Amino acid sequence: MRSNVGFARPVSSYSSCRLALRCWCNALNTSSPRASARTDFTLVCTRTSVRSVLHQVKHWRKRVLLALTRVHTRPDKPRETAAQGGSTMISRRSMMAYTAAAAATTSVAGRAIAQIAAQPTRIVFPFAAGGSGDALARMLAERLRIGLDQPVIVENRAGAAGRIGVQAVKGAAPDGKTLLMTPIAPVAVYQHVYSNLGYDPVTDLVPVSQVATMEFALAVANNINVSSIKELMAWIKANPSQANYGTPGAGTLPHFFMVLFGQAAGLDLQHVTYKGSMAAMADLAGGQIAMVLTTVPDVMSLHQAGKVRVIGVSGEKRSIFLPEVPTFIESGYRIKGDSWYAVYAPANTPADIVARINRIMVDGLKSPEMAKQLMAIGLQATGTTAAELREIQKRDSAFWAPAVVASGFKPEN
Repeated sequence: MRSNVGFARPVSSYSSCRLALRCWCNALNTSSPRASARTDFTLVCTRTSVRSVLHQVKHWRKRVLLALTRVHTRPDKPRETAAQGGSTMISRRSMMAYTAAAAATTSVAGRAIAQIAAQPTRIVFPFAAGGSGDALARMLAERLRIGLDQPVIVENRAGAAGRIGVQAVKGAAPDGKTLLMTPIAPVAVYQHVYSNLGYDPVTDLVPVSQVATMEFALAVANNINVSSIKELMAWIKANPSQANYGTPGAGTLPHFFMVLFGQAAGLDLQHVTYKGSMAAMADLAGGQIAMVLTTVPDVMSLHQAGKVRVIGVSGEKRSIFLPEVPTFIESGYRIKGDSWYAVYAPANTPADIVARINRIMVDGLKSPEMAKQLMAIGLQATGTTAAELREIQKRDSAFWAPAVVASGFKPEN
């Protein structure tokens, strides 16, 4: 009987080990054990996840260990069993070859896995640096760095109202090394705005956790001399030609919230579009526009400094940051709405990786230190499960859809 060690032809124990190593190396797109030792495993890591590397190691080590359990005789001699007086011992040369093969597979895979772990995790923030969202992303990066014991960086991928950054995460490997931290709009509103979004926020992304929430605030210029929404309504009726409002941009949630407000108040307000909150707030503080709707974090400091006056907030309850300001509901208008930040991973990211990242982030968000940091920039820490975030995303997508339609907003691209 000939020994074939599980291969298609009779081979010696030494050559079978070489063949096992060669096949394993071919699985990693190399041509030989020597080539594999020189391979830049960054290339391997981009093509193969940790799980698939381990799968290959398990497969080939099993074949090597199978060889160790078999009796090898010269191909021209019949095998003798122990009962027939034959030897079941493997030669020293065979043992050394098999041991070397097993060690090599472990060593090569170990280097590949170590290099995967050493690659920095990226948190993609799909807007420019600066502002509360960017600050939050960097806080989360620091928490992940500690929890994962690896480098974590924030990458600002601004452009196309955040769509470029989301598309970058969509195309990333689902290995937990690339994450998206985004406000609500790119994942719950834009599908109602853009006909060619470039991604599906439900199927192309895996929810990790909602991390923070914030309300909207309606602020007025000091020179119109109003201190409540009721007084603002009277001023608008007396000054219809000046009844315009600013937002951080067309197609943003502040824009759509003001559409809801106009419907509730029976007003046709003129929208003035700005490129970001800073420009809008600068004009408001200078008295060049009557009112601006933006997020609480963007208006809080100017309100506290007396340069503008906030007269309404969009939450169901009063904002903890502006407790003296009534809600729209308190002022007689049954409208509410808020914004949030959340973290996502590319589709098909393994559930255990998502769970680990979620646990690290939620633990950080619930810490007094991080809660205090977020309070300082006008954000309320949350920290949800992945399933809870998916429900929030679904709920808010349905909530904002009618406002998008009512606004008549048609993006240029």
